[in-house]
Amino acid sequence: MDNHQKRSLTFFTMGLIFMLSGIEYAVILPTIWRYLQILEAPPYFLGLGLSAFSLTGLLTGPLFGLWSDRTKTTKSIILFSNFFEIAGNFMYFIGYSKWLLLCSRLVAGVGAGAGSSIFGFLTRSTRPEERAGVFAAIMACRQAGLLVGPAFNLFLRLCDFKLGPFVVNKYTSPGIFMCLLWVLLQFVILAMYWDVPPISSEEGAVMMEMKQEEGDEEEVPLMGSDEEPVHTYRAVNSNQSETSTSSEMQQVRGASEISNPFENFSASRVHKGDFVPGKAEFLREEVVVLLTAQFITLFNQTALETMVTPLTQRYFSFGELGNSLMYSLCGVEVILGFFFVRWLSTKVADRAVLAVGLVICSTACIWCLIFLCNPRGGYGWELTAFIVGVFLQLLGLPFVAVSQVSLFSKVTAEKTQGFSQGIRRSVGGLATILGPLWAGGLTDNLYIMLGMMLALLLMITVMTVLSYDRLTEPRTVQCAQGSDSGG
Repeated sequence: MDNHQKRSLTFFTMGLIFMLSGIEYAVILPTIWRYLQILEAPPYFLGLGLSAFSLTGLLTGPLFGLWSDRTKTTKSIILFSNFFEIAGNFMYFIGYSKWLLLCSRLVAGVGAGAGSSIFGFLTRSTRPEERAGVFAAIMACRQAGLLVGPAFNLFLRLCDFKLGPFVVNKYTSPGIFMCLLWVLLQFVILAMYWDVPPISSEEGAVMMEMKQEEGDEEEVPLMGSDEEPVHTYRAVNSNQSETSTSSEMQQVRGASEISNPFENFSASRVHKGDFVPGKAEFLREEVVVLLTAQFITLFNQTALETMVTPLTQRYFSFGELGNSLMYSLCGVEVILGFFFVRWLSTKVADRAVLAVGLVICSTACIWCLIFLCNPRGGYGWELTAFIVGVFLQLLGLPFVAVSQVSLFSKVTAEKTQGFSQGIRRSVGGLATILGPLWAGGLTDNLYIMLGMMLALLLMITVMTVLSYDRLTEPRTVQCAQGSDSGG
């Protein structure tokens, strides 16, 4: 099997990983509220349960990313992290007490930290102009999981039997179901995942020319170049790579110590820099804007997700079936949105896509403030106002999510993408912790909850406008590429 086939199967397996994360979220979220009530947990435990998963992902993401940057491998990292998913979901299935359920989400969240390694690998395996489309496809896989998940709930809710000493019902069955799926995925990863040698964006154009000269097929979106020498990135030859680049790394380190880190950022992206970027990299204006966008959009999204289940129960008497169908329809909309953004990213700059997404999200928040905080009219009008608000919120999500991830990968060093993506995902993890905690205590005070969300959206919109010219790939990289290749 050549690298071309291995790469295809590897990207397919990555899609499965993200799909399972979506399925897990979709089968647990509609039932965790009632599950906690049965375990006699106070209302704030809903926010704790949803935030616990993100907390450990926040802490482990940069560590997994640093691991992948140093070894240039992701397979072993994913296999290791999935064991935490398996253990966490089995603990959720046991469900002996509210504290065990909370711990189960903490353990499962460790597995989510491997996502930083995957995004780092994808960044090194794609050219800048195609990166947004690749990220959109991967994110769409997670949304496909969110779409398929409610379908599994249709039969999981019918479970009512005992498995040894454990009770299997509609509240505990999602745990054992996801435990089995993650076990099956381990075998898929062992059989279909390879640490194929990725390409860097600097060499992308050259590789495409080589492929065209050799008469290969047209470019495939999720494919990288197979022409790069295998020893450059393979884990088994990592010592060779480290030895061959040690003098080069020392030169870059020496230069960075005596000069402005901001001025030498572009050079450090082209040459092989340290495995851990300096803190100055994350304090640059464009990076701060993108990390802020990551935080605010995920904060608002998870806050609304936390609010939705109690809201539908209060106003529309939705049960597990109604919530599952609602999440299924939401998944369809978001998947279509990601595919639209995938197409749009080939026509429009990432920063323009980000701006459109922020405008849509702000409009959605204003709508919810006006029509959901104090609903008036009959059941039909209230339901219509709710549907429009959710539709607008989900419509803006793909625009913001894809554009800020793609931009972040372009304005940070490629050599340390695993660690940088870990930092980005940690910022997002912090948002997914605080979002449910904020919304969980304000389900009866929607004006305060939505007012804060709108204020945050307006703040990041202003930041984006003021920094619009800097939200692009540094031009100096292209100059450095030319000089580097010429030398």
